[in-house]
Amino acid sequence: MSKRRIGFLGTGIMGGHMARRLCEAGHEVAAWNRTRAKAEPLEAHGARIADSPAAAAEAAEVVICMLSNGPVCDSVLIEEGVLSAMPGGSLMIVMSSIPVETARAEAEKALELGLRYIDAPVSGGEPGARDGTLAIMAGGEQRDFEEARAIFEAMGRPTLVGPVGSGELAKLANQVIVSNTLATVAEALLLAKVGGADPAAVREALLGGFADSTILRQHGKRMIEGDFKPGGPAKYQLKDQRTATALAGALDLELPVSTLVEELFDAMVSHGHGDSDHSGIFIELQRLNGLSPDGG
Repeated sequence: MSKRRIGFLGTGIMGGHMARRLCEAGHEVAAWNRTRAKAEPLEAHGARIADSPAAAAEAAEVVICMLSNGPVCDSVLIEEGVLSAMPGGSLMIVMSSIPVETARAEAEKALELGLRYIDAPVSGGEPGARDGTLAIMAGGEQRDFEEARAIFEAMGRPTLVGPVGSGELAKLANQVIVSNTLATVAEALLLAKVGGADPAAVREALLGGFADSTILRQHGKRMIEGDFKPGGPAKYQLKDQRTATALAGALDLELPVSTLVEELFDAMVSHGHGDSDHSGIFIELQRLNGLSPDGG
């Protein structure tokens, strides 16, 4: 794999690991984060810390954006001059979870400036980012995807799912499954616990059956242990669920389960748990049922 000059924007919970893996794969990485201290640990892996997002982009062949939401991406890429700073013909890869229409509008702006664009959001949380096992859902041109494949493979398993915007659409489908399954697993474990069974034993009994899932294995364990240190904060899960239900409305689709789960996550965030892991939906279900955090 040839070494590439990569600008990396956003080195938070997941972005820091992703940028580290690109450094370890031999790429020349210029990293930027609004809070500089969150990017500085990458210096130990060979990254250069840029003073501005445009400075990270100005000599890059590829710029990767891993920021928190659509408005922030637009602000950094357009208003703070990242797209304008990128060399002609270079490739912009937005790996943030943003609305489909935002990705398409950014791609149009990039094209006007002689740039190429892929939207490639990810799933797998902090463990996937740390271990390089992220599911990467890409939307864009086949030739651009093939050029970026080796970069993606340093971070996870990439799949081209269609033209620009399709990556974000696939991520919304992913988030609907994640949100709805989190709520279902939380309900099941709460039912088991309040009904008098050992929820840890119930979870163990379900592994390998039709109810098994990554969420039951990883997040079900978190729910039982009360470990809600954020890997995927609930406020971001709510953001994506809102985006999914809004798109469904624009497409004249009724998604009743997703709508109910959005309301549940909205209540969780409203009650002060937006920075907790999304598996903390278990806390909101306890509150809804008048139970203390220990289920009593």
